[in-house]
Amino acid sequence: MHMNMPKKVLMAAIVLLAGAVVVWWLMPSKASAEGRYATAALERGDITQSVAANGTLNPVVLVSVGSQVSGIVMKLHADFNGKVKAGQVLLELDPTLNQAQLQQSEANLASAQASLDLAQANEERARGLFAQEYVTRQDLDIAVQALKAAKAQFAVVQAQVVRDRRNLDNTVIRSPVSGVVVSREVDVGQTVAATLQSPVLFKIAQDLSHMQIDTSYAEADIGNIRVGQEATFRVDAFPNRTFRGEVRQVRLNPTTQQNVVTYNVVVSVDNLDQALMPGMTAYVNILVAQRKDVLMVPNAALRFRPADAAKARNGGDKPKGEGRKGDTAPMGTVYVLENGQPKAVRISVGITDNRMTEVLGGELKDGDTVIVEDRQPPAKTGGGPGMRLF
Repeated sequence: MHMNMPKKVLMAAIVLLAGAVVVWWLMPSKASAEGRYATAALERGDITQSVAANGTLNPVVLVSVGSQVSGIVMKLHADFNGKVKAGQVLLELDPTLNQAQLQQSEANLASAQASLDLAQANEERARGLFAQEYVTRQDLDIAVQALKAAKAQFAVVQAQVVRDRRNLDNTVIRSPVSGVVVSREVDVGQTVAATLQSPVLFKIAQDLSHMQIDTSYAEADIGNIRVGQEATFRVDAFPNRTFRGEVRQVRLNPTTQQNVVTYNVVVSVDNLDQALMPGMTAYVNILVAQRKDVLMVPNAALRFRPADAAKARNGGDKPKGEGRKGDTAPMGTVYVLENGQPKAVRISVGITDNRMTEVLGGELKDGDTVIVEDRQPPAKTGGGPGMRLF
């Protein structure tokens, strides 16, 4: 009996200890709950909001040089990347046919001049004879009419001479502006046909030190874009360099593709070192709003939702808050830890830079912590593979 008492006491102590361990294991603690969630403190700082789109770099003025006459290309005086001056000869067409047409018109003009001289002499003779009553009024009228017809025919042929001389001059293609040749569409020996429309022979950028980006922004973003806003962009050719520009124009003409409405936004760019080239793809960000020294909350906190949202005690839904200048501000929900459990708190929010969001109102203040992540993976639902019995 004396030897059995310690064994009974020891067994009872082991049972009590095991029960305490089980109770401790099953009882949730505030410390373990707080360790489950990752939190971040609200802080003050600056937020910049921008809208992004892709665009194409183009010269501000791109002149397409064409031809008003047809012919075979005889000589080229300009090539790709060549700098040209206004009035400089770019190309010469074969002038043979145009010279022949001009000579024919000049011969017709000489014939018309002879006919006009004869009609003038006949009219003067008929007028003198009519004064002496040797011819009738009808004969005088016929002479006057013949003179008028001769004058009209002379004017027609004279206009043809002017036209053909101009066509001959047009066989020499000159640059209308000073700039850089960015495209040459013809070569020596090629036939230029200008019967239906003027063919494009050259494209000349007037000034590549100032360029523009033509971008397309969705209608959801266009309301925030204004002329004069700052823009930054990158190009694939210089991935480590950030270029700057300014919104010069928001064009009113919409483009609709697959029920998506976009608007062309033109961004003015200085290209003083001429590193940027026409046709490059630009990845543009337009600065639409900026706030200084405001309370900020991480966007991860606004996206966070507890695994069991029903257990999260709501801080109370509120109507939309008042933003700046009386505008209605959108609302968001974040969660804070209270007694080891997530508690929902409603806040009014402002602009965002896709990482932090401005806090306009609510029950949070600088230094308060909010939940940004649940470190515990969600519990698996459904039964897994059972234990094999044999």
